[in-house]
Parts: sequence; structure tokens; C-alpha cells
Amino acid sequence: MKQFLFYILKIFVITFLAAVALDAFYTYLFLQSRNRGKIENVFNSEAKKYDVVILGSSRANNHFVTQMFEDKGLKTFNYGMSGGHLFEASLLLKLMIERKYEIKNIILEADLNLSNDKESEGVAAKFLPYIHNSAAVKNHFEGQSNFNELYYIPFYRYIKFDNKIGFREIYKIAKHEKTNALDNLGYYPLVKQKSGNMKNNIVNLNPLKSNKYYEEIKNSCKAHHINFIAVMTPMCENVVGMNYFDKVHKAYPEIYNYENAVIENKYFSSCGHMSDSGSKIFTAKILNDFFKLKK
Repeated sequence: MKQFLFYILKIFVITFLAAVALDAFYTYLFLQSRNRGKIENVFNSEAKKYDVVILGSSRANNHFVTQMFEDKGLKTFNYGMSGGHLFEASLLLKLMIERKYEIKNIILEADLNLSNDKESEGVAAKFLPYIHNSAAVKNHFEGQSNFNELYYIPFYRYIKFDNKIGFREIYKIAKHEKTNALDNLGYYPLVKQKSGNMKNNIVNLNPLKSNKYYEEIKNSCKAHHINFIAVMTPMCENVVGMNYFDKVHKAYPEIYNYENAVIENKYFSSCGHMSDSGSKIFTAKILNDFFKLKK
């Protein structure tokens, strides 16, 4: 019996040490990565200076044409993340502040994402390699129900989110494979597609009366003297339930409503995402309204 228990203990110790070693190895590689995504690009960067930083979901990533800001002399990067929620946008800003970024203006896409204050697991997972190396990341996840497992169990986070930060991603980092996430200064242009979904029903969607992570972003900007510009971005003319944007305006009157700035279907790749031509029209309006004195 003693031999059996010793054998079990030995297996446990070997497994634990292997998990610790693998955790350290994976984390080391993520700490070297700079060209696969926006999160590691920020984490592994030194202090930067921006006139404009754009945050939000794909409706930021696909809607703000960064080069148009640059053409006005505004150093800009689009940090919108497809699939992301305000949970991730807030944490990305915290990382920038932790890295001593100097930012004059934040443009936040705040519309459909105001309807929840949950994390987007697929996007949030990409912060987890840094949970032991960043107070901002650790503190942001501390309120999550699975924090203890993610923080204290070695290699657990890499197994749980293997499809995002597991072996395949490690392999690509080791091979120095780039993605297109950082192309076009973070802006991802879409084309008009015949098969695009040009119908959307948001009748049952409601903004939270107080979205925790929206408030975090707003308060972070105030604390660090960053001009905060929150906007609602356009949707196509076929949307059912457009009074959602009126609800947002009632709950958050400081958010500028641009949902009707571009409405014709010909300017949309899908009902919730403009094509490159529509995004250029929209970006021109934003530049004119908020940065028209800039040369």
C-alpha cells in the first residue's frame, strides 16, 4: 500500500513540475511576441505617445479608418478587437496606462456592447499569459469566478483556452508568424459582399443602466487627463429595433449618436459592419466633428 501511495505521489509531483515548466515556457514565448495581436503588442511595448487611440469591438475595428487620422497629423492606432466586449477594452486601456502610454484622446465605440458587462472568453483569454506579469491583468480578472484556477494552478489557463493560447499559438509565435491584426494601423477594412447578412433584429437588446467597464474606461480617462469621446457607430437601414440607440442616449447622454451617419445598405458589408467605403464616410464625419482644427 505504501508503494502504491508513493507511486501516486510521485506521479502527482512529476505532473505538477511538468505543469510548472510548461507554464513557464509558454509564458516566456508570449513575453517575446509582438506581431500576432493587439494585446501582446501593447503588453510587450514600451511607452508610446498617441493623439488618438480607438477602443471597442469589431464595430470599432472595422469602422475607424486610422490612416485618415494620420493624414490629419494625428498619431493614431485602432485597438478595436473583433468579438471583444467592454471588459477587454477597459483592460487594454489599463495595460496602456501601466505601460506609461501618453494618450490625448480616446475614441470608444460604445453601443451594442453596453448591453452586457461580461468578458468575451475568446478575447479575454489572450490576456491570460500575462496574469502573473501584470498587476493590471491580475486585478482585472480577480473578480471573475474562475480567477483562483487561472492564477494559482500552473498551466491550467493554457489547457482551458488551448484554442486561443495553446500549442498552436505557441508554435506560430516560435515561427514568428505574423497576423494582419496590426496592419493598416489596426484598422480592418471590409468589402461589400453579396452574401452579407443585411438584416438585424435588436428589439430585445437593452443597455445596462450602468455598465461597469464603460465607467472604468471613462474614469481612467478622467484620472489620466485623456479626452474621452464615446460614440455609437452606424448600422444598416434594415435594422429592426433601432430605438435601442435612444435607450443608450437616455442612459448615457454623453455618448454621441452616429447610428444614422451612414445608413444605405450599399455602404455595409453586413448589417452591423460598414464596408471600407462606408467607414471612410463615417471617419470623415468624426474627424470633422471632433478634430476639424487639426491640420
